[in-house]
Amino acid sequence: MPGFGDLVQKAFYLGVGLASYAGEKAGGKLSEVRSQVQKLADEMVARGEMNAEEARRFVEDMMKQAQQQQVSSTATENNSPPTNNEPRRIEILEDDEQPTSPKPEAPQEVDKLRDQVKQMQEELRRLQRE
Repeated sequence: MPGFGDLVQKAFYLGVGLASYAGEKAGGKLSEVRSQVQKLADEMVARGEMNAEEARRFVEDMMKQAQQQQVSSTATENNSPPTNNEPRRIEILEDDEQPTSPKPEAPQEVDKLRDQVKQMQEELRRLQRE
């Protein structure tokens, strides 16, 4: 029976293999997009619709857009928000600690607030009549 270390090692190699395969697929798609954009730019230069410098900028801009779309689509496939180059904040709690997120208000407090809103509405109506 394989040990825990062997299992961890195999899981690690599987993850590296999957990441490598995904990178190759993405690189293949990007190179395909680049060749199509380059052909389009070459055709536009041949027709005189843009010069060589404009064509180079056009290809670069299109590749940037393709890469951004690829990043955002992989983020949505993974059910995670698009990255903003900032790590996600994680709060580590001890067993006896409570989360620092705001606590939901007690029902009595909600009722008090509703009563205050009703009183303020009545006062506003009274002031509008005067």
